[in-house]
Amino acid sequence: MPKSGDIPACEGTGEARCTAPTKLIEHAPSAYSYPLLIKHLLHTPLRHAPDQEIVYRDRVRYDYRTFDRRIRRLAGALAGRGVRPGDTVGVLDWDSHRYLECYFAVPSMGAVLHMVNIRLSPEQVLYTINHAQDDVLLVHADFLPLIESIRDRIERVRTIVVMVDDYEVPATSLEVGGEYEALLAAAPEDYDFPDFDENTRATTFYTTGTTGLPKGVYFSHRQLVLHTLAGAAAFGASAEQGRLHRGDVYMPITPMFHVHAWGFPFIATMLGVKQVYPGRYAPETLLTLIETEKVTFSHCVPTLLHMLLTSPAGANTDLRAWKVVVGGSALPKGLARAAYDRGIDVFTGYGMSETCPLLTVAQLTPAMLDEPADQQVENRTQTGLPIPLVDLRVVDAEMNDVPRDGKSTGEVVVRSPWLTQGYFGDPAQSEALWQGGYLHTNDVGFIHPSGSLQITDRLKDVIKTGGEWISSLEIEDILSQHPGVGEVAVIGVPDDKWGERPLAIVVPKAGHEGSLTQGLLEAHLAAYADKGLISKWAVPDRIVFTTAIMRTSVGKTNKKALREFYAQQAGEGSGA
Repeated sequence: MPKSGDIPACEGTGEARCTAPTKLIEHAPSAYSYPLLIKHLLHTPLRHAPDQEIVYRDRVRYDYRTFDRRIRRLAGALAGRGVRPGDTVGVLDWDSHRYLECYFAVPSMGAVLHMVNIRLSPEQVLYTINHAQDDVLLVHADFLPLIESIRDRIERVRTIVVMVDDYEVPATSLEVGGEYEALLAAAPEDYDFPDFDENTRATTFYTTGTTGLPKGVYFSHRQLVLHTLAGAAAFGASAEQGRLHRGDVYMPITPMFHVHAWGFPFIATMLGVKQVYPGRYAPETLLTLIETEKVTFSHCVPTLLHMLLTSPAGANTDLRAWKVVVGGSALPKGLARAAYDRGIDVFTGYGMSETCPLLTVAQLTPAMLDEPADQQVENRTQTGLPIPLVDLRVVDAEMNDVPRDGKSTGEVVVRSPWLTQGYFGDPAQSEALWQGGYLHTNDVGFIHPSGSLQITDRLKDVIKTGGEWISSLEIEDILSQHPGVGEVAVIGVPDDKWGERPLAIVVPKAGHEGSLTQGLLEAHLAAYADKGLISKWAVPDRIVFTTAIMRTSVGKTNKKALREFYAQQAGEGSGA
């Protein structure tokens, strides 16, 4: 029998399997248990770098002391508008100092920060605001027309705060509860962030990586603090290449509404580095900030890197001090080589919305830095090695590990302390996500003998273009409703600029073979985009007509064969 104060040590999945007794530590009556809360990330920068700068474009520049005062004022202003622990605050903004303030102020109150994806269609934005049960919205003036278009169907929001860059609130038919800067100016700067359980939900956002409605993922204070510590360890432990340290200047080029901007604002703040927030992305603005603010560390999707490298504004910009983590979709070797030739320290990071997101990083050892350029590019474009505290496996259908031989493929499954524990309000899909006690990424890959992961495919047929997901089945469903369409399949085909773009393969109905055209189907899809039901970006660039669609032996559409066939066609057409 265990002695008093002993507990069983349990491990496993689902029902805990107890193995041997363990002993809990004893607590002095006055001992402080130090919960892992986001507010505690501020201790270090306020001691190590209180004079360090946080910059927003060419408009705002202040130090970490001011940052601390502003987040306390923001919390006080929100409390004055009725925000209480457990409430949800939605934010629609470009990448700004305001967004960084929300990252800290809202969760540290005990409220939940909902990072609204401003790239979703109006109908999807409406769904996420209602599903997340937002109580307050902080809305940049640029997005007031969006909120105006859906306001009659917003269910719960009681207050809207407007954020502006020019200190003048534009005319709006919305009833607003104040302007951001005015509210901060009127609020006290001594708001005391309370202690609470570290497992309190801190953030929520929505992923559209599959068909159907967006799915909410959520993360606790404990998860975000551990993700921050592990990320800092991973990027700070590298001997030479791909390091993030206190001498760096950080600028995100991944939207702050997207997976916590990959967690780097939390890491950069904890380290006390100079931070530069660019607002709305424009190549000229980004390149100017890189040059004038001496930016040395960023992260982005391949499309944005390509855009910057090909921008005329960047032709004479010195990028040799710039380190860039590329993720969101595969980093093409041609793009990696182009960046490498410009002197950029480019390398891959991997994760997903459900994983907070950091899982692996393709950093190079000192020996690898001595290798020829082609081999360096090969190493930099691998999916990479797991960061600390990530248990990553590649498994077969029975959850058995496949050989780590650089060729045997399987599904990538993971465990770490910061993975979402489910989908908000969706127990069935939550359980499917965690089947077998590991989070299923739906990505297929293999592990090199060196231990480095390489993603080769995805299990689901969503299309990732420019870092954004498009549902192939959703586009198929809409096209199938056109009276001239008999059968349709939508696949992703390689695209040099965007990574992938959707291609529609259509079999016309009998009698429509000569009259059904790409223009008619584009107009059909555009009508849905105009209603806000799909993104305009989801409309395929190309529609091909055929007499039959490839199928498997059991009659299913063979999308793998279709992708291979049309990718080969594209290569032959380009002279590859």
